[in-house]
This record gives sequence, C-alpha cells and structure tokens, in this order.
Amino acid sequence: MGIRSADFAGSWYPAKKSECETMILSFLKDARPCPGAAGIVGGIVPHAGWVYSGRLACNVIKCIRDTGPAETCLIFGRHLHSSSPNFLMKEGAWETPFGPLDIDSEVAEQLANEFSFKIETTRYYEQDNTIELQLPFLKYFFGDIRIVPMGLPPDINSLRIALRSAEICQDLGRNTIVLGSTDLTHYGYNYGFMPAGTGTEALQWVKEVNDRRVIELMLNMDGGEVIREALTNHNACCAGAVASAIEACKALGANKSFELDYYTSYDIRPDLSFVGYVGIIYFR
Repeated sequence: MGIRSADFAGSWYPAKKSECETMILSFLKDARPCPGAAGIVGGIVPHAGWVYSGRLACNVIKCIRDTGPAETCLIFGRHLHSSSPNFLMKEGAWETPFGPLDIDSEVAEQLANEFSFKIETTRYYEQDNTIELQLPFLKYFFGDIRIVPMGLPPDINSLRIALRSAEICQDLGRNTIVLGSTDLTHYGYNYGFMPAGTGTEALQWVKEVNDRRVIELMLNMDGGEVIREALTNHNACCAGAVASAIEACKALGANKSFELDYYTSYDIRPDLSFVGYVGIIYFR
C-alpha cells in the first residue's frame, strides 16, 4: 500500500526528527495553559508554516493528548470550494519525521462505501499542507494513532459525512479524537482582500471584527453558520473542515468549547499582508 510522502517537510516544517523535536519543545515552553477538562475530544488548528502557526497547532494537540491516548484521529482539511468533491485517503500510511502514521482503513473503507469520495492513494494525490502540517504533532504526542484524512467542502452535506465518520468510529469501539484545520482571514495585497484599507485600522478590523465573527460561531459549535459566515466574509479558508470537525466532535459528546489562543502572522512578522490563526478545543 506504500507511504505518502511528507511533501512539506524541509520547507514548512523541519525534515529531521531531531529538528522537529527541538522546535516542538520550544513551542511547549511558550504554550498557553490547557483548559483542564477531562473530556477533550478535538479541536481546531491553523496550518501555516510552523514558524508562524506551529506553536498554536502544537499547543492544541498537546492539550488533547493531556486527556489521554487515542486510537484514531478524524482529521479534516483542504482548501475547497462549495462545488469541490469530497477527498479521502483510505489505505496506506502518511510519512512524518517521527515515522509514518497508518490510515485507519476500516473506518475509511466504511465511509467510502457510504459516500462519494475522490480517493487519494500514497502515489496519486494532490499536495495539501492543511493536514500534513498537523501529522508530526500527532505522531509525537500520540505515537501509533491511526488517521482518517478527509477533505470536505464548505457545504451542508459535509456535516452528514462528518457525523457518520464519528458514528462509525463509535460502532467500531475506537477511542477517537478530531482535528479540523483552517486559517482565518487572509488580508492584504497578496490575497486581493482589503475591505478595511491598510495599516493599523485594517489589522484591528481583522482581529476584532472579521476573524472574531467566525471564531464566535466556532465556539458556539454551529458548523452550518461557520460555513455561511466564511463564504460571506472570507474569514476561514477551510470552512468545510471546521464545520465537519465541529459536527464530529458533537457526535462524540462535545458540548463545550475553549479558545486557547488567537494571533496573526503580523504578530510574528509584520507585513502589509497577513493571516489570522485560532486554536479551539472541544470537550464534554
């Protein structure tokens, strides 16, 4: 079945195990305190290069691990439009600097039998940073956890697939966690999106208005409204992934949320073009 390559290793994050571990340990020194909840089932993570958003993604995944080990991770990502197909990798493994992560093929096979997917293999796939950038963290904190990597578009039908994926895991007795990967507003000349002009006022608008609208919906665990908000105001690049993760977390019993941290790439490296990042945790 083979192993899918770690295409972004050596550019968006380190390719060597030792360098990844050094970076993870540095992230943990600056980590925000976890909510202390015993029933964490998943969260939302950003997916820029580790220099920008790795600290926040690492922080969220470490908090999930603090609850205990898990067997399977339903991980949702990809930059998709409303009319995009569903994507699924249903066998093989995905490489990380800490070793490969196996696909939970039993869960993935059942999903593929029930819904229409564009099936990716270890050799034939579209490169995707949204999921791959989380995998070294998953391998580091969870060891031999298996993954079900999915790309679901910002469409209400994605919520049915997400719900069913959680139900299948429960039917199979899997100890399951969930991750949804998105960045927030992409603002500035580089992204062709500048409704608030430039300068301090633009940065304030992104932080206090545009990003905050979609974050509040994520915290309210309203996947359908997250999709509608993101399509209207361009404040989540992977709204389908977020909505799907919320739906799967709710199916696993989550009914509470916690905003671990929020910042923008401007806070790391000031520029006229910048992106927002949020880390959210869902728990029972």
